[in-house]
Amino acid sequence: MKQIRLVIVLLTVLLAVSCAKKKQTDDIIVPRTETPKPQGPIRMQPYDQAKDIVWLDKNYHVSIKRVADDSLKMVKDETGQEFVDNSIILRIIRSDGSVFFSRTFTKADFDEQLDSDYRQTGILEGIVFDQVDGYNLVFAGSVSHPESDEYIPLVITVSNFGDVMINRDDQMDTSGSETQTADDDQDGV
Repeated sequence: MKQIRLVIVLLTVLLAVSCAKKKQTDDIIVPRTETPKPQGPIRMQPYDQAKDIVWLDKNYHVSIKRVADDSLKMVKDETGQEFVDNSIILRIIRSDGSVFFSRTFTKADFDEQLDSDYRQTGILEGIVFDQVDGYNLVFAGSVSHPESDEYIPLVITVSNFGDVMINRDDQMDTSGSETQTADDDQDGV
């Protein structure tokens, strides 16, 4: 009987020891994540925008085409990922099919409107037709950080003489209305 008591006492002690609360530490174990390794250069999808407009009582066709341009310097983000910059071809064609205006834009065309960060790490994202404004056609453009919502908005104006003016768009368009201005002394087109 003493042996059975001894066995029961030993089992009870073993059970108590094995169920004792383990000492907790303040160590936090976090799974290790590796930063993604850069892949080959990323290219934006090409796009075409075409729009027929009436400007100075004449019909025109506006064509805008964006392409990833391998001849341009690539940009890198903070992880070292490379991105191919874009060039954008803007054409304004008369109703008879003759070309009034044709120009290929690159980020360098907007250099005066960019800060050093966007000159180095930005790409020319897009140009779209905005409105007819008297003797001018107005386009909206942007230079952005790739795969980001950060960009510099730009206004590109083409006059009826084919002159181009580029400015930073510092005004927020919240009204949705178009402004009309005309200079009665200008002819052309």
